[in-house]
Amino acid sequence: MSGTVGSISIAGSDSEFALLCDVTDDVSTPFLRRYATAASGAVTATDTALDGVTPYAVTGTVGVCTVPDAEPVDVTAHGVQDTGWALADEPGTVSVTLLVYAGTVTVTTGEGTLTVPAGASLSWSAKDEPGAVLSGTLTVDGTAPGASWHVLWTSRP
Repeated sequence: MSGTVGSISIAGSDSEFALLCDVTDDVSTPFLRRYATAASGAVTATDTALDGVTPYAVTGTVGVCTVPDAEPVDVTAHGVQDTGWALADEPGTVSVTLLVYAGTVTVTTGEGTLTVPAGASLSWSAKDEPGAVLSGTLTVDGTAPGASWHVLWTSRP
């Protein structure tokens, strides 16, 4: 068998994007910088708004965007083992995790009833918004013979 080894080159340009921030005083404005490499190897940079189309003119110092430090959120962790649990009894709940170690456990949600086998885990969480909490129906039946499980949850004070 014989043949030729080589690479295939297609004429055209290659583009890559970087999300950068234009920092002026205490204001950080995100924008896109498109780096285009022509077939000849020439590189050009074009700045646009986040829509990728509208031209953007830098007015301050260009840098990598950073996320400001978020305000800490007070949450309290809780847990119970091998006993029933209900969201209705735990106001302010932000997240719930069920871990089943042995047997099966019955969980009821607003969408129906689930049988959760040993080795499985399920988690629920509120939207990632300030003050968001879980609502609706969520219960873990505490009468499962021979079953062993944990329910862990966090709540806002």
